[in-house]
Amino acid sequence: MKIRTGDKVKILSGKDQGKTGKVLQVFLNENKVVVEGLNLMIKHQRPKKQGEKGQRIQFPAPINSSKVALICPKCGQNSRVGFKITESSLSAEGQAKSRRIKNRICKKCQEVIN
Repeated sequence: MKIRTGDKVKILSGKDQGKTGKVLQVFLNENKVVVEGLNLMIKHQRPKKQGEKGQRIQFPAPINSSKVALICPKCGQNSRVGFKITESSLSAEGQAKSRRIKNRICKKCQEVIN
Protein backbone atom coordinates (compact mmCIF):
# COMPACT_ATOMS: atom_id res chain seq x y z
CA MET A 1 0.00 0.00 0.00
CA LYS A 2 1.24 3.48 -0.82
CA ILE A 3 -0.04 5.12 2.37
CA ARG A 4 1.73 4.54 5.67
CA THR A 5 1.15 5.41 9.33
CA GLY A 6 1.98 9.05 10.07
CA ASP A 7 1.27 10.34 6.54
CA LYS A 8 -0.91 13.40 6.03
CA VAL A 9 -3.88 12.62 3.77
CA LYS A 10 -6.89 14.37 2.24
CA ILE A 11 -10.35 12.75 2.08
CA LEU A 12 -11.60 12.64 -1.52
CA SER A 13 -15.22 11.53 -1.00
CA GLY A 14 -17.83 10.99 1.69
CA LYS A 15 -19.12 13.13 4.54
CA ASP A 16 -15.63 14.48 5.38
CA GLN A 17 -14.71 15.35 1.78
CA GLY A 18 -11.91 17.94 1.52
CA LYS A 19 -10.71 17.57 5.12
CA THR A 20 -7.14 16.58 5.99
CA GLY A 21 -5.70 14.50 8.81
CA LYS A 22 -2.92 12.20 9.94
CA VAL A 23 -3.07 8.42 9.40
CA LEU A 24 -3.22 6.56 12.73
CA GLN A 25 -3.53 2.95 11.52
CA VAL A 26 -3.23 1.03 8.27
CA PHE A 27 -5.06 -2.27 7.66
CA LEU A 28 -3.20 -3.90 4.75
CA ASN A 29 -5.46 -6.94 4.36
CA GLU A 30 -8.65 -4.85 4.26
CA ASN A 31 -7.08 -1.98 2.23
CA LYS A 32 -8.31 0.57 4.81
CA VAL A 33 -6.82 3.41 6.85
CA VAL A 34 -7.86 5.21 10.05
CA VAL A 35 -7.49 9.00 9.88
CA GLU A 36 -7.24 11.07 13.08
CA GLY A 37 -10.43 13.06 13.79
CA LEU A 38 -12.20 12.09 10.54
CA ASN A 39 -14.95 9.59 9.67
CA LEU A 40 -16.10 9.68 13.30
CA MET A 41 -18.63 7.10 14.44
CA ILE A 42 -20.57 6.92 17.69
CA LYS A 43 -20.71 3.75 19.75
CA HIS A 44 -23.28 3.46 22.55
CA GLN A 45 -21.98 1.73 25.66
CA ARG A 46 -24.24 0.22 28.31
CA PRO A 47 -23.69 1.00 31.99
CA LYS A 48 -21.44 -1.58 33.65
CA LYS A 49 -22.67 -1.14 37.24
CA GLN A 50 -26.08 -0.35 38.65
CA GLY A 51 -26.64 3.38 39.08
CA GLU A 52 -24.03 4.24 36.44
CA LYS A 53 -24.98 6.04 33.22
CA GLY A 54 -24.41 4.79 29.73
CA GLN A 55 -21.99 6.57 27.42
CA ARG A 56 -21.62 7.60 23.80
CA ILE A 57 -18.06 7.00 22.62
CA GLN A 58 -16.76 8.69 19.46
CA PHE A 59 -14.03 6.95 17.50
CA PRO A 60 -12.51 7.28 14.01
CA ALA A 61 -13.69 4.42 11.78
CA PRO A 62 -11.58 2.91 8.98
CA ILE A 63 -12.02 4.36 5.49
CA ASN A 64 -11.06 2.74 2.19
CA SER A 65 -7.59 3.80 1.06
CA SER A 66 -8.88 4.59 -2.44
CA LYS A 67 -10.89 7.47 -0.93
CA VAL A 68 -7.83 9.24 0.46
CA ALA A 69 -4.94 11.00 -1.29
CA LEU A 70 -1.49 11.53 0.15
CA ILE A 71 -0.42 15.15 0.69
CA CYS A 72 3.20 15.64 -0.37
CA PRO A 73 5.28 17.13 2.48
CA LYS A 74 7.47 19.02 -0.03
CA CYS A 75 4.96 20.69 -2.39
CA GLY A 76 1.89 20.56 -0.08
CA GLN A 77 -0.47 19.28 -2.78
CA ASN A 78 -2.40 16.03 -2.82
CA SER A 79 -0.73 13.78 -5.35
CA ARG A 80 -0.33 10.24 -6.53
CA VAL A 81 2.53 8.13 -5.22
CA GLY A 82 5.10 6.33 -7.32
CA PHE A 83 8.08 4.18 -6.46
CA LYS A 84 11.73 4.59 -7.41
CA ILE A 85 14.47 2.05 -6.71
CA THR A 86 17.84 3.53 -5.82
CA GLU A 87 21.09 1.82 -4.97
CA SER A 88 23.15 2.87 -2.00
CA SER A 89 26.59 1.62 -1.13
CA LEU A 90 27.36 0.62 2.42
CA SER A 91 30.96 0.10 3.46
CA ALA A 92 31.39 -2.15 6.46
CA GLU A 93 34.97 -3.07 7.44
CA GLY A 94 36.38 -2.07 4.07
CA GLN A 95 33.91 -4.11 2.03
CA ALA A 96 31.64 -2.29 -0.37
CA LYS A 97 28.07 -3.58 -0.36
CA SER A 98 25.37 -2.28 -2.65
CA ARG A 99 21.81 -2.32 -1.44
CA ARG A 100 18.61 -1.50 -3.28
CA ILE A 101 16.19 0.85 -1.55
CA LYS A 102 12.58 1.32 -2.68
CA ASN A 103 11.51 4.94 -2.12
CA ARG A 104 8.10 6.56 -2.49
CA ILE A 105 8.08 9.62 -4.74
CA CYS A 106 5.53 12.37 -5.40
CA LYS A 107 4.29 12.24 -9.00
CA LYS A 108 3.95 16.05 -9.16
CA CYS A 109 7.29 17.30 -7.80
CA GLN A 110 9.34 14.07 -8.12
CA GLU A 111 10.63 14.44 -4.52
CA VAL A 112 11.24 11.46 -2.23
CA ILE A 113 8.61 10.98 0.51
CA ASN A 114 10.00 9.55 3.76
